[in-house]
Amino acid sequence: MQTVRLVKPARTWKEAYLSFYEEWKKSQEPVVPWVISIEPYDFEGMLTFLSNQENGIDLPEGWVKSSTYWLVNANDQVVGAVNIRHDLNEHLLNAGGHIGYGIRPSARGNRYAVTMLTLALEKAKELGIPRALVVCDSENIASKKTIIRNGGTPDTDYVEEDGNLVNRFWIEL
Repeated sequence: MQTVRLVKPARTWKEAYLSFYEEWKKSQEPVVPWVISIEPYDFEGMLTFLSNQENGIDLPEGWVKSSTYWLVNANDQVVGAVNIRHDLNEHLLNAGGHIGYGIRPSARGNRYAVTMLTLALEKAKELGIPRALVVCDSENIASKKTIIRNGGTPDTDYVEEDGNLVNRFWIEL
């Protein structure tokens, strides 16, 4: 596997991020984490939004601060995105967790998710989170394996209103 690192969203990464975003949209797969759903065509606006999320500025009611990072490989290609919620509200405690992450479709199967979650857990620890809740849909076997490889201990599952079963795991930091 190539060397990877987490970077803060910045204009330096605009073309690499747009490539990531376009590939994901063309795949027509569900967008995970949610921050990928923000259209990046007003790139500066998106960067401001992400910075505001991290600093708790203009958060919608019921939202918590969150930090977003992009996983970049040795070729400076954005291969993943991760969103770290600083706190948990009721929704996040049930079905969102502290950390949401996703790997671009063409980069899957290279253990990027395992590495990205490892790096995100380090960032969560820096934020003062003593143990992180990480969740996945029950049918997402790859994500479940990623969480377990990072020390995830199963907790009670949660059933969403639509019947979707969410597996919940705690990871001590």
